[in-house]
Amino acid sequence: MTDNEQDSLTPKPDAKPFSRSFDFSLDFEKINFRKRPELYRIGRGEDGVLLVQPYTSEISPFWQFEDEAQATESSAKIFALFLDYLEKNDFVGADMARKFLLMGYTRARRYAHHKKGTHKTGRKNKGVTSTVKVEPNDAVIAEKQPRNAEDQVKAAVAKIFKDKSDQAKLNPKYIELKEQFNELIRQD
Repeated sequence: MTDNEQDSLTPKPDAKPFSRSFDFSLDFEKINFRKRPELYRIGRGEDGVLLVQPYTSEISPFWQFEDEAQATESSAKIFALFLDYLEKNDFVGADMARKFLLMGYTRARRYAHHKKGTHKTGRKNKGVTSTVKVEPNDAVIAEKQPRNAEDQVKAAVAKIFKDKSDQAKLNPKYIELKEQFNELIRQD
């Protein structure tokens, strides 16, 4: 390994050395986390789900959530990868598969609530629209209207991914490997 390659793998000086926070300062294009798992950090939620290679490339082709049938097949394939990573004692791979399952849930929930999948409406009173009603006596009354009903297909898709995500998070082998991994990074 050249000095230049080593520099790209070393966290930048402002990164916390023993932090569990995901380190976005790493050069993800040059790091193979299967070979360098000690550089991985769990982070919060879906941190790094699209950055950590080779896992993102292995898992993302299966990540789909258009409808219930697709979500069922997708979550089953990703969960099978999760179990395979656990069998190989590959915590980083298992954690990434868990994050993809979580991302299936969060994205489907977003689409269930917002047709275009965006959650920023630009309005101060999200989810509530006002209509103006003019009474016969010329009194103007603002009426609050609830937001559009959620998309039931996406809500069902979200539940499918949520169930698999919960199974992954509560898997005893995953919990054991997570504890071992956290101990490893504390010692680093």
